[in-house]
Parts: sequence; structure tokens; C-alpha cells
Amino acid sequence: MSTASTSKDNDHEIGSLDDELSKRFIALDPSGYFLVKVDLYRKEIVVEHYNNDLDDLGRAIDPKTGEILACKGSGPRKPLTVFRAKSAKHMGIQLSEGEPPYPISKIDHAMYMGRELQRAEACLKSGSEYIQD
Repeated sequence: MSTASTSKDNDHEIGSLDDELSKRFIALDPSGYFLVKVDLYRKEIVVEHYNNDLDDLGRAIDPKTGEILACKGSGPRKPLTVFRAKSAKHMGIQLSEGEPPYPISKIDHAMYMGRELQRAEACLKSGSEYIQD
């Protein structure tokens, strides 16, 4: 078997595993959620942090009405904070160092953000479109 064939098989295996892992249940972080974007014009990673009001079952709810929020809301929400950085490392430092409280309170959320920031940085460097997972 050639090296190229082995590499292709490995890439497929990793992709299949990642697809399957993406289907697992993940409890929401009570500290909020993030929308990650790439601003190619300014050559920056942009991260918007939103609050995450949760009910007793861990579902996101509207802070005013207590109603469960659908994945696709009825209108744009305003972020609590907008972070801008030139690299994934720079952004990670902004999100996790300095004076608390930090906008991430769960280790799985921090690991996810690290992966997304690395992907965003790769898109920023290549000039390609970034789509958050």
C-alpha cells in the first residue's frame, strides 16, 4: 500500500470518527457560548461571547421570558463581549488568562474553543472561508 493511500485512509478514518463524536450530547457551558469568525480584511480572528441562561435541565432559555431558545432564533442577539486577535494563541490568552471571571467554565468547552481557534487561524493564514463546527 502506498504512503498516499495510507494517508488518505487515515484522513477518512479520522473524519468518520470526528463526525461520530460530533453527535454526542454536550452540556452547555453556563458561562455562555461563542461565535467564532475570521475577518480576512483586518486579518483577525473575531470571537463574540454571548450569555447562556439555562433552565434546570441545562437548556438555553430566553432570560426575559424563560422560554427555551431554538437553535435558530427569531432575531440577532447582542454579544456580551467581542474579542479580536491575530492568532489562536493570542485569542486563547484573552479568553483564559487575567482577572476572572472567565467566559469559559467547562474544560470540554475550552478544548472545543482551542480546536476552533486553530481552525480559524489556519483559514486566516490561507485566506479561505471559516465555518464554525
